[in-house]
Order: sequence, then C-alpha cells, then structure tokens
Amino acid sequence: MTTPQSCPALQLDNQLCFALYSTSLLMTKAYKPMLQSIGLTYPQYLAMLVLWERDGITVGEISTRLLTDPGSLTPLLKRLEGEGLLKRIRSSVDERVVELYLTEQGRALQQQAEHFPTCIVEASGHNTSELMALKEEVIALRSKLQQALHSA
Repeated sequence: MTTPQSCPALQLDNQLCFALYSTSLLMTKAYKPMLQSIGLTYPQYLAMLVLWERDGITVGEISTRLLTDPGSLTPLLKRLEGEGLLKRIRSSVDERVVELYLTEQGRALQQQAEHFPTCIVEASGHNTSELMALKEEVIALRSKLQQALHSA
C-alpha cells in the first residue's frame, strides 16, 4: 500500500488555522487550574471579563463582545447567576432585553483573578510587549476574516 503524495499546502503543520486552534487549546489548558481555583470555566471567565469592564450590559452586548450567539450564551449566564456572581434582569424599557449586573460576589472575584494575565505572560516565555504585538496581529487577522465573511 502506498501513501498518497502530500501537497505541502495541505500539510497540517503548514496550516495557520491549526497553529491558532492548537494554541487556543493550550491557552485554555494553561488557564484551567487558575480558573478552577475561583470556580469558573474558561467561557465563564470570558463573560466575567466583559462584565468586569462594564457592569449592566445586555445579553446582546456581551454576545457581540464574545463573538457568540446569545442563545448559546444564555445557559452560561444562568449558571453564573445560579452561582451568585451576577443577576439577570429584564429591561424596564423592553422586556425582551436582559441586562446583566454583577453581584458583590461577582465583583470580588475580579480581585482573585487579577494575577492571571501575569501568570500567562510568565508561562509563555515572552515579555508583555511581545505578547501585545502578537495579540494585535491576531486581532488584525480576525478583523480581516470578519470583513471577508460579511462581504461574502
């Protein structure tokens, strides 16, 4: 049995998508023990990051920030509410809109998470400015892909 001739453009190690995907998986694994120490999953942490920036936002706004569907975000937000970290309140202006407010417990969790970014910088073996430059490149790539998807 012979193996088919491999096209370099289709080799796994030549794929930017795989480099980003596998790095994302490892980033999530690096966060896991820290997040377990405060009782959050990685998606919950991302939602809390948005709320720590701006309390009182709507489900639609947090969904937009996280580039996810509001329907898939709702169970996660209900779990955070069940854990006493936030309150979901229907808007008095439009009952279809749900606003999210941190509880005291949710605000206090921010202090416990403040050292997480430093731990990730240390684990990466890079300095902060190198990682910020990489982040900007990834964000630029994301923006180009969003534009391409919207114009298609």
